[in-house]
Amino acid sequence: MGSAKALAKEILMSRKAVNRLYENKAQLNSISMHLGESVAIARTVGHLSKSAEVMKLVNNLMKAPQMAATMQEFSKEMIKAGVIEEMVNDALDSALDSEDIEEETEEEVDKVLSEIAGETAAQLPEAVRKERARVSAEKESTSREEETIAEGVDDEEELEEIRARLARVRS
Repeated sequence: MGSAKALAKEILMSRKAVNRLYENKAQLNSISMHLGESVAIARTVGHLSKSAEVMKLVNNLMKAPQMAATMQEFSKEMIKAGVIEEMVNDALDSALDSEDIEEETEEEVDKVLSEIAGETAAQLPEAVRKERARVSAEKESTSREEETIAEGVDDEEELEEIRARLARVRS
């Protein structure tokens, strides 16, 4: 009976020793992780200090006020370029549109006249046809001159409008 009690005490102490060993192992693992974390933080601090040095050097090389002034000038120039581009595009669009419409109108008039006149035009004497061609050419040149003058008026109005916008952009 005495030896059974001694054996039971030894088993209890062994179990307690095993539990303490597990606790010690867990604590050692915890300490190991904390040390790893400390090493990682130390590396991060080192990298951040190097980054700060690099940023300081870049900041010294780059003159912030001069860069801001340059960027403002660049912005103004881009706005001017945009206004000029818009003016050129508007002028080209209006010029191309009027030419296209004029050509289409001319083609339609020719079609209608050829359908209406048909064979009658072929029966007219050659001199009458030449006279009509000369008169139509004169009318066409006169109408082109009138359109040019009218477009000049529109161009002046557009120019004044664009100048006003440019003045607003500058101020």
